Amino acid sequence: MIERIDAGPRMSKIVKHGGVAYLCGQVGDGATVADQTRDCLSRIDALLEKAGSSREKILQAIVWLADMSDFAEMNAVWDAWVPAGHAPARACGEAKLARDVLKVEIIVTAACD
Repeated sequence: MIERIDAGPRMSKIVKHGGVAYLCGQVGDGATVADQTRDCLSRIDALLEKAGSSREKILQAIVWLADMSDFAEMNAVWDAWVPAGHAPARACGEAKLARDVLKVEIIVTAACD
């Protein structure tokens, strides 16, 4: 069975299937990469809880940065957020994001209840 949570006409915020939760890409508010990353990860926390999951159950994360020169700044926030011993498979690349003010977008897949 496929469960779609917070579904809209274009996308769902969460799609659950076979014990896995697929989250739509999350962005955050703030002036800096660190601010946006913190806000983005807070939104991911809320969606994971809604999906019956948590940071410890993240299987994969894909991080898009508007500028790879922000890699270290984003990683400092990321590293503090990921629970020790529970680092997911992760990729990070540079991409033109949906709005010019956006500096980071994160897409997460996680095991769920």
